[in-house]
Amino acid sequence: MEEIRNEAAEVKEETAAVEEVKAEKIGTTETMEDYSKELEASFRTIKEGDIISGSVIDVNEEGVTLDLNYYASGVIKAADMSKDPSFSIMADVHAGDVIEATVVKRDDGAGNIQLSRVEAADVLGWDKVKKYLDEKTVVTVKVAETVNKGVVAFLEGIRGFIPASHLSLSYVEDLNTFVGRELEVHVITVEKEKKKLVLSAREVLKEKEAEALNHRIAMVVPGTVLEGKVESIMPYGAFVDLGEGLSGLVHISQISQKRVKTPSEVLSVGDTVRVKVLNTNNNKISLSIKAVADTAQDVDVVDEKVAAKYSSKESIGTSLGDLLKGIKL
Repeated sequence: MEEIRNEAAEVKEETAAVEEVKAEKIGTTETMEDYSKELEASFRTIKEGDIISGSVIDVNEEGVTLDLNYYASGVIKAADMSKDPSFSIMADVHAGDVIEATVVKRDDGAGNIQLSRVEAADVLGWDKVKKYLDEKTVVTVKVAETVNKGVVAFLEGIRGFIPASHLSLSYVEDLNTFVGRELEVHVITVEKEKKKLVLSAREVLKEKEAEALNHRIAMVVPGTVLEGKVESIMPYGAFVDLGEGLSGLVHISQISQKRVKTPSEVLSVGDTVRVKVLNTNNNKISLSIKAVADTAQDVDVVDEKVAAKYSSKESIGTSLGDLLKGIKL
C-alpha cells in the first residue's frame, strides 16, 4: 500500500514538472513573438510621402495620436484631419479607429511621426470614389454647405458637389434645409485631374421608388377586377390609373371583342373603367376591359354598342362610359 502511495506521489510530481515546462515554453514563445514584432518594427523604414495606417490611441482638440506598430507614434494635427467644415475631431474620431495618412515629417521635434489625413485623401480618396462610381455603390454623405446651384458634401475626404436637381425627386425650394442632413448618394462623375466629384441623391431615390413600385405590382393578383381612370391614350392602347401609384395598359385588342380601329374612338381620358388584371410580367400590369363582362351575352351587348358607334359618324368621341351606361360590367 505504501508503494502505491509513493508511485502516485511520483506521478503527481512528474505531471507538475511537465506542466511547468509547458508553461515555460509558452512564456518563451510569447516573448519571442513579441521580440520578433519589435525587431521587425525596428527594421521598418518609413519615408516622407508614404501612406501608412494606424490605430487611434488618443484624441483631443489639438489632434490625433496613432499606434503605428513602430517605435514612434504618429500624430495628425486637427487641421490635417479633414477639409470638411462639418467635421468634428472629438465627435467623428474614436479610440480604436484605423486611419490612413501620409507621412509629412519623420520627426515632428517630439519624437513622433507627423502625418496628414488630408494629403492621403488626395491619393487614396480618388481611387475609392472611382470604385464607387464603377460599382454603383450607395454611400452616405453629410451636406456641409450650400453653394451656387447646389450643395457640398465630402466623400473619402474629397469635396463633392450635389446639384440642386439631384437632391430630390421634386423641386427644391430652399437648399439651406439640406445643410447638416445625411443623404444616400451615387457617385455620377469622377474627374481626378479637374478635382471634380459629382454626387446624386436623386438617383438613389429613383431606385428606391422603382423598387417600391415593383413590390406593389408584385402584390397585384392576376384575375383581380379593379376600377380605374383612363390617364392616357396611345395608338396601341390606353393606360389606366389604378391608384396607389399603379397604372396598367389595356391593349387595343383587350378593349372589345369586336375590332377597334383606335382606342381614342372608344375611350376618353378621364373615363372610369373596370378592368381585369391579365398579368404582371416584367413589372408591367396588363389589363383587359372586355374580360370584365360577366357573361358572353354581356360581351355581345357591349360589342354591339361598339359596332353601332362605328356605323354612325355622329357617335365619334363618345366615351366608353356612355357606351356602357346601364350595362353591368
